[in-house]
Amino acid sequence: MNRMLIALDARLYGGRSSGDSTYWTGLIDALFTVQHEFDLRLFSNLPPPASTPPIVLERWVTLSAPNNRVWSFVTWPSALRQIQPQLVHTQYSLPFGLPGKKVSTVHDVSFCIEPKWFSPKDRWLLQRGVGSAVRRADAVITVSETSRAEIERYYPAASGKVRVAHNGANTALVGGTRDDHGRPFLLSVATQWPRKNIQLAIDAVDLLPDDLPHRLVLTGKPGATLRLNSRVETTGYVPESRLADLYASASLYLCPSYHEGFGIPLVEAFAAGCPVLSSIGGALPEIGASACEYVDSFDAKTWASRIETLLRDSGKLEALREAGPKRAREFSWEKSAQRHLEIYREVLR
Repeated sequence: MNRMLIALDARLYGGRSSGDSTYWTGLIDALFTVQHEFDLRLFSNLPPPASTPPIVLERWVTLSAPNNRVWSFVTWPSALRQIQPQLVHTQYSLPFGLPGKKVSTVHDVSFCIEPKWFSPKDRWLLQRGVGSAVRRADAVITVSETSRAEIERYYPAASGKVRVAHNGANTALVGGTRDDHGRPFLLSVATQWPRKNIQLAIDAVDLLPDDLPHRLVLTGKPGATLRLNSRVETTGYVPESRLADLYASASLYLCPSYHEGFGIPLVEAFAAGCPVLSSIGGALPEIGASACEYVDSFDAKTWASRIETLLRDSGKLEALREAGPKRAREFSWEKSAQRHLEIYREVLR
């Protein structure tokens, strides 16, 4: 008996640029480790990354095209019409001319919530692409109940067909080597876009008293222009082994984001036993629950005060280190993959 064919746009697989890449990589790897009845095919305009597992390599199809736009709207739809998959899964956009049932993942609609967080071009492309995708998709997948409600609020055409599948955490970031001998530090992991509000963490740490000599380590792809100070160390992208050590060694993880559809670094910090201080932007309270502390403000002095209070309270920090891993166990890419498979089955029925 032939298995139903599902085609995925795998161009972001193995990427380093954003949470979208982390999602696609974690999900695809997990889809090939859980049992299911589907024939999965992965399509990209690039060859698979060197680290791609053999089982994923077997289902990888590279299609050449002059650029991403031609690939999305001409090359890939043409190739799929030849093999006629029963379902196609994309992120954010949904090219015309795709055969079969259609599913698109929309992580959040922060570009609607606060347009100034995005360049005019990116905002226009996202608003237009997501609007078209959610109207034509048979199901829309998102990563939190918060995002589900926001998608349906800004795009009423999506009402009734948005399904939630939580993200997971990268297990390779658990078990790093803890270094208690160097200068203590706080940590933030994010592509430095305006929405991530990294400047707030920088300004807050600069206000800490001299007897708390903590520096702030920032990892992630550069983005917004930041006003740095002597307490800040920027690393750019770091490999998983180094990031695991940073999570294990940080005194506190800071998440000052204005808005998140999920917040993967939050769960990564939990899994590594790193205490977290977070904003209440978007889905962060939904995902963090009682496993972290929150600041209901975007004022640097308020954040500095809360950071100082936590750093001086060893009992509270230890309680957060114990609560984090318990919360993190509620999220995994295997659970996410199973939920995606349930949604595929629902659409195909």
